[in-house]
Amino acid sequence: MRKYTCGFDAAIDVMGGKWKGLILFWLGEEECLRFGELRRTVTGISERILTLHLRELEASGLVHREVHEQVPPKVEYSLTDFGRSLVTALTPLGEWGEEHLEHLESLP
Repeated sequence: MRKYTCGFDAAIDVMGGKWKGLILFWLGEEECLRFGELRRTVTGISERILTLHLRELEASGLVHREVHEQVPPKVEYSLTDFGRSLVTALTPLGEWGEEHLEHLESLP
């Protein structure tokens, strides 16, 4: 069992950097996305890292993975209620980034 120093520590741990936040953001924009759709949408992420992060997000209970038995196999990813609650909490951070995008992009 993990021990955290505060809620922010716990939230950052479960998000784990840039890619997980972007995956959660895009899953929050759509009801569900297939792996290939996520790969195209999360610009710059490798297939290996996307697979790893989706597994971690699923293990954390933030993302639901649905396998449809068909040929070829169809796998869809969506946010759980727990995941939606994190995306709701992150929305103001994204809005802050949008508001200050020009300034942030001009930094060395």
